[in-house]
Amino acid sequence: MLAATLLVMTLGNAAADPQFAPLEATVRAAMAKTGARGLAIAVVERGRPVFIRSYGARNAAGAPLDRDTIMYGASITKAVFAYTVMQLVDEGKIDLDRPLATYLAKPLPDYGNLDAYGNWGDLAGDDRWQRITARMVLTHSTGFANFSFLEPDGKLKFHFDPGTRYGYSGEGMMMLQFVIEQGLGLDLGAEMQRRVFDRFGMTNTSLIWRADFARNLADGWKIDGSVEPHDERSRVRAAGSMDTTIDDIAKFAAGFMRGDGVSAARRAEMIGPHLPITTRSQFPSLQPEAPTTERVVGLAAGLSVITFNGPQGTGFFKGGHNDSTANMWVCLKRSARCVIILSNDVRAEREFPTLVRAALGETGMPWGWEYGLPAK
Repeated sequence: MLAATLLVMTLGNAAADPQFAPLEATVRAAMAKTGARGLAIAVVERGRPVFIRSYGARNAAGAPLDRDTIMYGASITKAVFAYTVMQLVDEGKIDLDRPLATYLAKPLPDYGNLDAYGNWGDLAGDDRWQRITARMVLTHSTGFANFSFLEPDGKLKFHFDPGTRYGYSGEGMMMLQFVIEQGLGLDLGAEMQRRVFDRFGMTNTSLIWRADFARNLADGWKIDGSVEPHDERSRVRAAGSMDTTIDDIAKFAAGFMRGDGVSAARRAEMIGPHLPITTRSQFPSLQPEAPTTERVVGLAAGLSVITFNGPQGTGFFKGGHNDSTANMWVCLKRSARCVIILSNDVRAEREFPTLVRAALGETGMPWGWEYGLPAK
C-alpha cells in the first residue's frame, strides 16, 4: 500500500511542472528511505506559490493526503503569532520594548496559576517577571523552560535573566498571549482569524478545533511507526495550536514575503537578527552556552524565527515538531524564495535537509543546531 501511495499523486495535485520533477523525485525517495507515510510541500518564489504537492496517506486506512488535508501546524503557529503581534506594533497597541507587566491591571503572579495560560503564581518572590518584554518573548529570551511541566517540580521559574540569552520557550509565548487578551482586551483567536487567516483566504486554518476539519484530517505517525490520532485542540494557544493545510500555509508564506499586512519596517524587524544564539543546538532548551568556537557563526534569534547566513545570503526559518509531526519553513531573503514542508510522520524529519536543498539549493541552514543532523 505504501509503495502505491507514493507513486500516485494524491487528490488536488495538478500536473507537475518539469522544473520541479527533481524535487518530486527527491520527495518520493525521502519518503521511501524514512518510511514516512505522509508529506506535503510548497515552494514560494517572490510572493507567489509556484509548487504545491502532497504525497502519501493521511491516516492508517490509507486515505490520501491532499492539499486541503488538515494538518497540525505545531510551532509554526509561533511565526504566524509574531506576524500578528507586528501588526499590533504597527498600530501602536504594543511596544516591543515595554515591559509586559505594565499592560496588566495587577502584578502577574497575583493572577495565579491558570490552565489556559501559565503558572504565573509560581513567579511570586522573583521580580524578574517585571522585566519581560514582547521582544524577549519573541526572541525566546524570557529565561523560562519550554514548558513548566518539563520542570522536575512542575513549577514555572527563571533559569537566566530575561533578555540575556536564547532559550526556546512556549511559556513566553503564552505570557504574551495573556497580556494581549487580559491587558489589551483582545481575543487572540479572533484577531489571528481576521488579521491572518481571513486576509490570505486560509479557509482551512484555525487555532482551535472545527467540526468540519474531521472530513479530511491527518492523523500522525510516531518514530516507532505507531499511529497518533489528531488532537482536537479546544484552546487557542499562541505557542502552537494551529491546524492548517499545505495550501493555506503556502498562502501565508507568500503573503508574508510580499509584505502584506505589516509595514516594511516591522517585517524587516521580524526577520532580522536580534540576539546571537550561543548554544550548540536548539534542544535541550536550557543547555549551557557553548564556547565561542563551537557556536554557529551568524546564527541569531529573529522574532519567532531564526536567522542564518549561507552561500545564497541571509535566510530565516521556523520549524514545528511533536511526536508525530514534522514541519519546516525556510526562506532566503535575497531571492525571496521559500519552501514549506508539513509532514504527519515525524520520521520524515531526517530527510528535511535533503528536501530543502532540492527545493532551494544549498542554503546554509543550520541543521546541526536545529535537529542535531549533519548539513547534508
